[in-house]
Amino acid sequence: MLRQTLGQICIDTVIESTSLAVAFSEFLPASNREALEAEREWLDPRFGRLDKGLAFLAFHTYLVRTPRHNILVDTCNGNDKERGGVAGFHHLRTDWLDQLRAQGVAPEQIDYVMCTHMHSDHIGWNTRLENGRWVPTFPNARYVFARREFEHRERLYAADPKAGFGAFADSVLPVVASGQAQLVDSDFALDDTVHLEPAEGHTPGNVVIHLRSGGAAGVLSGDVLHHPIQVLYPEWSAQFCEDPVQSAICRRRFVETHAERGTLVMPAHFPAPTAGRIRRAGARWRYEFVES
Repeated sequence: MLRQTLGQICIDTVIESTSLAVAFSEFLPASNREALEAEREWLDPRFGRLDKGLAFLAFHTYLVRTPRHNILVDTCNGNDKERGGVAGFHHLRTDWLDQLRAQGVAPEQIDYVMCTHMHSDHIGWNTRLENGRWVPTFPNARYVFARREFEHRERLYAADPKAGFGAFADSVLPVVASGQAQLVDSDFALDDTVHLEPAEGHTPGNVVIHLRSGGAAGVLSGDVLHHPIQVLYPEWSAQFCEDPVQSAICRRRFVETHAERGTLVMPAHFPAPTAGRIRRAGARWRYEFVES
């Protein structure tokens, strides 16, 4: 994604990976080949390979610079994490942190880290490995977590410390131990430019993050949308959605709302070009990418 601006806010991406391939039939269980084939013209080859039945997902963090704060939203998978041997997640070694520095921001300059939810691919760079211990990557940041999401993960962790690949233990608890965690309501407002909104379904405490400045509006949609085909078919929930029915309801409401508003949408996993706007197309909707 090229830099996006909303009034006085600048948004850039810090890329971890650009094209993880997953089978459409597994990733979107409700999808069907006929509907996908009808979209071949724009799906192939940037967003999928229909001849192989594959969808492509990207993983990136948003670096949001407001007049007051440097904010990171969703911190990908992170390096060196034990993720059960799952390809694309397990023991990664990427240059994500160098990319952040290349944007002109050092880890010490991050004021807030915000996670739309606590799946392992959204909290990984919360911590880094130092002398065999997981420590917060951003020593001066407040880590903002929706309380409902945190408490849900805490319950899962208490029942099974290895739940979710152990991500709560290696990517959240060290932040709590350092005193940097800030638990907030799901409608928390940081200031007049950044606020959270509940978007439950993908997870019980899932949120989206709204940006507003100079009359312009954007939304960091996290995993409400995994792939642009879900704008056309919001009823197709991903296999990762903890409540597929509620996720579909939430996604349809999101699509309808932002089609009306013309909001700049910035999803967590759309391959480049990433940012776009939702437009109504008859009885359904289309995703119109901002960049060509």
